[in-house]
Amino acid sequence: MTHDLVAVLRPLLTAEASAEAHASGTEPGDLEQAVWLRLLERLDSDGPPVDPQGWLRRAVRSEVRRTRRTTRRERPYDESAELAGPADDRGHGPEHLALAAARRRALHAAVRRLPGRCPRLLAALLSPKDLTYREIASELGISQGSLGPERSRCLGCLRRLLNAEVAAREPRG
Repeated sequence: MTHDLVAVLRPLLTAEASAEAHASGTEPGDLEQAVWLRLLERLDSDGPPVDPQGWLRRAVRSEVRRTRRTTRRERPYDESAELAGPADDRGHGPEHLALAAARRRALHAAVRRLPGRCPRLLAALLSPKDLTYREIASELGISQGSLGPERSRCLGCLRRLLNAEVAAREPRG
């Protein structure tokens, strides 16, 4: 049974891992290995999934999200920063955090002021749930093929809106 399941899922996993690996910054082989391990753990505890192909697609996306979260938290060791000491800890102090929070608030406020479907589309694209284009299209009630052009229009509109706000704030003289 396990051998048959592996034989059936191997081509699908190879294709899914190749398609998703770039977005997570990982190698397709590493992604495949993590999903195979997840399948073995599942077989040991719950038995085979009812819908193996659906389970595999969800497992790949879940593994990609986990990899992205891990990558964001991990930082390469920098010996020169260690030698500089804590006084040289720029970018992680309260000032940096306050400025980053203010930028996020300004961005979200600008997104809410966009016309039409743009606020919902950009919110779905930036969602921590990491929705696929298919899920976003279904949620918004539009075709999957129109998401890319719609996203481009919305980002262009957001860019113009933010440029106008920045220009209005700059001192004249």
